[in-house]
Amino acid sequence: MDGVDVVVGLLMVVGFVGIVVPLLPGLPLIWAAVLVWTLETQRQAGWVVLAIATVLALLGVLLRFLLPGRYMARAGVTTSSTVAGAVLGIAGFLVIPVVGVFLGFALGTYLAERIKVGTHATAWPSTKQALKAIALSIGIELLTGLTIVTTWLIGVTTIA
Repeated sequence: MDGVDVVVGLLMVVGFVGIVVPLLPGLPLIWAAVLVWTLETQRQAGWVVLAIATVLALLGVLLRFLLPGRYMARAGVTTSSTVAGAVLGIAGFLVIPVVGVFLGFALGTYLAERIKVGTHATAWPSTKQALKAIALSIGIELLTGLTIVTTWLIGVTTIA
């Protein structure tokens, strides 16, 4: 490994932080790190790794948005509740950096569901389903990132 590989690896670590902590676009950073490495190495194996990373990233983004949405729809969580959760998630992030987005999303979803159904007993299960959907979304992005990094590591060892 040379200096470029180390910098690319560090950028990937920052990308993983961005997946868990919604400050940075995690998966795009990991993909961009592979792009930088490919442009620097200028070898055929690098371009193959970039092509695979691109397909993986696109698939990960697609699944990240489709699967949690379906999961919440099947659980009966409405779009308006999700939007309320997103709005309070953004507000929560501004009030309490990092964890505020999760707390705000949970609170917004709960309040919207509570207004919709009228009781805590009915609103809370929908809120839990929405939180599980967030965990699924993060899990998909983490797994996609790990797969891209593994592909890159195979490329690094192949070129060396």
